[in-house]
Amino acid sequence: MPAAKADLYTLDLREARWMAAPGSDPADRLEVAHVADGATALRHSATGKVLFFTSAEWIAFVRGCQDGEFEPDIDEAEHQAVRR
Repeated sequence: MPAAKADLYTLDLREARWMAAPGSDPADRLEVAHVADGATALRHSATGKVLFFTSAEWIAFVRGCQDGEFEPDIDEAEHQAVRR
């Protein structure tokens, strides 16, 4: 089990089960794998680069997504234009 966040970057991911959104482009998508000690790995399929999140970091990220924390600040007119 990793003792610190830095240790996550030493994990062997060859057996990781990567998940992605259904219908996403395999050549250009984000993939997620749950790894040791409740941590989560996130990679971009095009580059293969991986970021690791501790369990607490991942929970905070997911909650932020659910709360709209990462939504762009746009007014209603811009929102309507984007939807067209």
